[in-house]
Amino acid sequence: MSELESAGKLTATRDGWHRVAEHVLAAAQYGDTGKIGLRPSTAGFATARPLHGGRQLRVAEADLIVTDGAGSRSAPLTTVGAAARFAGVTPGMPERVYQPATPLDLDDPLAIDPASARVLAEWYQLGDAALRRFADEVGADPGLPILWPEHFDLAITIDGVNYGVSPGDVDVERPYLYVGPQAGPPVRDTFWNAAFGATVTIDEIPSADDAVAFFHQGRKRLRA
Repeated sequence: MSELESAGKLTATRDGWHRVAEHVLAAAQYGDTGKIGLRPSTAGFATARPLHGGRQLRVAEADLIVTDGAGSRSAPLTTVGAAARFAGVTPGMPERVYQPATPLDLDDPLAIDPASARVLAEWYQLGDAALRRFADEVGADPGLPILWPEHFDLAITIDGVNYGVSPGDVDVERPYLYVGPQAGPPVRDTFWNAAFGATVTIDEIPSADDAVAFFHQGRKRLRA
């Protein structure tokens, strides 16, 4: 697989996951609990709160898994409409909650590549471990990292600064980490390289240790 082909499959997989996150998992969770925040899970992501009847919805690579009192059942992710029917939920994040970032096209095929899904799942897992460790090391208790469906990023907030893990977007194509001061970056330089703060891509972060170091570097620069 060429680098270009791999990047294209990663982007298509990210887009498919994002649509399911917004219009199936987060929509179902909001309808049952009033909360939209999801969480990373093994091989993908899941609802963070029990749904009616104790159900849980989880995406693992290219499958949707529904778990309830009767056990677990799975189905391949083909379209948003099929995923919603399988989960027994009404698809679509209501616009009164926020303006959805992805279109609600019930029959548009989801091009999810299992290998690309594994890359994204491992990135979320690395980021989740790094965010928890970073918060512990600075003595903060921001709560568990939340996977926000609107931007599809995993994040915490400490002292008015967002620290997060993104699977990539229209501005930064590769998966990346970020430090985003809510007041905006103090300057624009090689570290503060984005309009919202600082970013570093997956290619430069081989381990959770490197991710924690990046978060610490951002915090140190903001407190200098």
